[in-house]
Amino acid sequence: MITPGSESLNKVAVVGRGTAGALAAASVSDLLSGKDYQLHHIYDSKIPIIGVGEGSWPSLVQRLQYLTQLSDNAVQQFLNGTRKYGVAFEGWGHLKRDFIHYFLPQDESYAYHLSADVMGDLLQADGHAQHIDANVVGISRLDDGALVEFEGRDPERYDLVFDARGFPRKIDSRAHIDISFIPTNTAMIRRCPAVIECPVDGPALQHTYTRAVARPHGWIFVIPLTIHTSYGYIFNRDLSSEEEVEADFDRFFAIDGIAQFEKRGVIQFPNFVHRQIYDGAIARIGNAAAFMEPLEATAIVAAQLQIELILQMRFARPLEYLQRDVQMVNRFLVSSMLRYGLFVGWHYSAGSVFDSKFWRYARDFAWPKYREAVNPELVDCDALNKFEDMIELVSQPVIDEAKLSRMCGVPLSSYAQMFRGLGC
Repeated sequence: MITPGSESLNKVAVVGRGTAGALAAASVSDLLSGKDYQLHHIYDSKIPIIGVGEGSWPSLVQRLQYLTQLSDNAVQQFLNGTRKYGVAFEGWGHLKRDFIHYFLPQDESYAYHLSADVMGDLLQADGHAQHIDANVVGISRLDDGALVEFEGRDPERYDLVFDARGFPRKIDSRAHIDISFIPTNTAMIRRCPAVIECPVDGPALQHTYTRAVARPHGWIFVIPLTIHTSYGYIFNRDLSSEEEVEADFDRFFAIDGIAQFEKRGVIQFPNFVHRQIYDGAIARIGNAAAFMEPLEATAIVAAQLQIELILQMRFARPLEYLQRDVQMVNRFLVSSMLRYGLFVGWHYSAGSVFDSKFWRYARDFAWPKYREAVNPELVDCDALNKFEDMIELVSQPVIDEAKLSRMCGVPLSSYAQMFRGLGC
């Protein structure tokens, strides 16, 4: 592979050791294999990784096999994983019935449910990166790269920095696009005993699904791993108190027959997209680039897209084209993240089995703001038009065969399944 851009990448940094940071470090190591370069993987060991269960999309299965050169079975076992064949929705939509959003081909294509806290260990096994345990206090653009500033350590200049430090504490309209048409902003996490038995001599082969269970204050995810089961109650802290949510969490556990659990914490989050995901020297990835609640497991697949597109463009194109490419790459990434956000927010448009304060707010107040939030003149991309074209397409009684490969963040097949399941 000819990589004229790699000559300008002699020193690269990845800041953050979560899933996005681990994927970025492994991807840089792969693309620069055999070349003389420095890769610094920087993180503060005092900042813990929140060990929740994560869902993914099928693209991660192939990517992890490639990056690790391990078999599918070995990767799955390392990640304490199970095979996710889709998302099982319970109580969502006008039809007030349960349905499954399958990966296609149905019952053949699968992703992983995985332990987030061991992803870094899996991908750092090759040892190409120099690991730096330090607190990063700032990352800024230079004329010829980016500067990383540390607490108690001299700053360092890099040709390219992947910023995977997580979502911002506050949303600033100058830097971020607020997508609060997604009506949740808090997660209450619990961990329970495993419900999936893992064979001693191989991976768990059962077909599993992420459960997304509608509840009065929001919804609960259930992610089955081989070492435990992760539960998260996703809600809006401006509408419901933690005490109310915890009480309903207990009621749900009683219904499911769960007697033992460990409280893992309460996490507040914004739903946003950064306006400048990539500027040629700094690449915001993962939750630093965009965040939306985990309803459709968009976080990891979004990070994959960000990392792979930025690296391929930077490697394949000579340095003199960099500034010309930046605007195009950034606009595409912002548009892609907004399309994910619109797909997730749309799930609330049909309500649920609960006629509660949360669901009325979600359906009648939050979701109707989506056109205003992603107005093309305000976000400088065509995400809104692409999304509404897709909704119109799945509304038709017969879809033209030539249009079946359409994508708008996720494939047409996903829109069609959700359209039918929600009763739109």
